[in-house]
Amino acid sequence: MRKALLALADGTLFEGRALGYEGETVGEVVFNTAMTGYQEVLTDPSYKGQIITMTSPHIGNYGVTPEDAESRRIWAEGFIVKEASQLASNWRSRQQLQDYLHEAKIVAIEGLDTRALTRHLREHGSQQGIITHVAEDSNHAVEKARAAPSIVGRDLAATVTCGMSYRWTEGSREWALSPGDKIGVASKRRWHVVAYDFGVKLNILRRLVDVGCDVTVVPASTTASQIETLNPDGIFLSNGPGDPEGVPYAIEAVRQLIGQRPIFGICLGHQILGLALGLKTYKLKFGHHGANHPVMDLRTRKVEITSQNHNFAVQVEHRIDAIPDRPPMVGTAFGQVAVTHLSLNDNSIEGLGCVDHQVFSVQYHPEASPGPHDSAYLFTEFIQLMEKRHV
Repeated sequence: MRKALLALADGTLFEGRALGYEGETVGEVVFNTAMTGYQEVLTDPSYKGQIITMTSPHIGNYGVTPEDAESRRIWAEGFIVKEASQLASNWRSRQQLQDYLHEAKIVAIEGLDTRALTRHLREHGSQQGIITHVAEDSNHAVEKARAAPSIVGRDLAATVTCGMSYRWTEGSREWALSPGDKIGVASKRRWHVVAYDFGVKLNILRRLVDVGCDVTVVPASTTASQIETLNPDGIFLSNGPGDPEGVPYAIEAVRQLIGQRPIFGICLGHQILGLALGLKTYKLKFGHHGANHPVMDLRTRKVEITSQNHNFAVQVEHRIDAIPDRPPMVGTAFGQVAVTHLSLNDNSIEGLGCVDHQVFSVQYHPEASPGPHDSAYLFTEFIQLMEKRHV
């Protein structure tokens, strides 16, 4: 099998075997700790600009099926695995991982020490890298990695958003949550929700439908006045890739919409909301990527296992160094804002809630597919805000 090389911007090299489409690709190298869900990871638009390392050593063993895609295509720049399975044991499988990557023209690499790579990224931080099947000169590969543009400040949402607005009507169907993973009872009436597409995952739209929403998806550049003409009951801010400061137009639109309608934000939507409220964001050392991150809901003291994918986080004036007894309050131009959820790994902010407005957000993914589903209740909380507004 053809040799391949992973070169990081700091000069670190890893040799492996070529996987996927022959060629080379550059992007920010990150690691994901989920054991399943590799297809959902690859098709999550939030990974635009990034090369994904899967820490689970055996990837591809249950194949690929169209129903598990989170968007219309693979958005990741490249893929790194310890071993890509040559067999797919799953009655739903329609394709093997290798063929899926090749068909999508995704350059990938296998056979390297992903444990050593992950430890390196944890110690030195995520950084630009290149996977190449064609370069003979490792020094030249390192130089290409160093020359690759950073995701800091880039508007990646514009590259993944929809070209025009559309209606979404599909729910979870046979893959709805089990009784033990209740998302809540759908409302008796239908609620019209406008969802900003900064790189929205399809399962978010399905969950909104599940709880009683008629969903209109709009491009990332949609203005506040254009939203108002749609007269929605609520506004949803989706996940997406890159630096939230790279989408100032979205920050301004959200700033104008606060207080006008109930707002629920997830991931990049959470960060955009934080900036619209007047808070700041910062880049994490190596990001949060995986399906096993513990988060405490400071309102209830319950711990949720969450799915996460973000390289940036919201920052408040005073760093939270320990788990507080109650949700900390932060003063903003829109009144008091509560820090509602906190990461138990590094105390980064995982949720916000406005005291004076029907606005809240979380950094993680309550719609997680294949899971976990501990946080599915948040969609019901969104419905409850819209119900309150119409009392």
